[in-house]
Amino acid sequence: MTIKEQIKAKLEAGLQPTRLEIEDESHRHAGHGGWREGGETHFRIDVASARFIGKGRIERHRLVYGLLEEEIAAGVHALALKTKAPGET
Repeated sequence: MTIKEQIKAKLEAGLQPTRLEIEDESHRHAGHGGWREGGETHFRIDVASARFIGKGRIERHRLVYGLLEEEIAAGVHALALKTKAPGET
């Protein structure tokens, strides 16, 4: 299973999202800090979940980081997060 697939599975299980888009942007960071051959180091995640209702941006990001703790420890260098509750634009 790829890191992207692991991220998807964990976010689906932990957030039951109404929207989930994950893009591997590693190719855009070639030669920069944290980048490694083969990619899967830099991801952009757009997720909407009822679990975010009543939470601020920092709380939402902490929730995502907590779910992806193993992937981050294993070499995911950067996550660009867009976290919304359903219906937020």
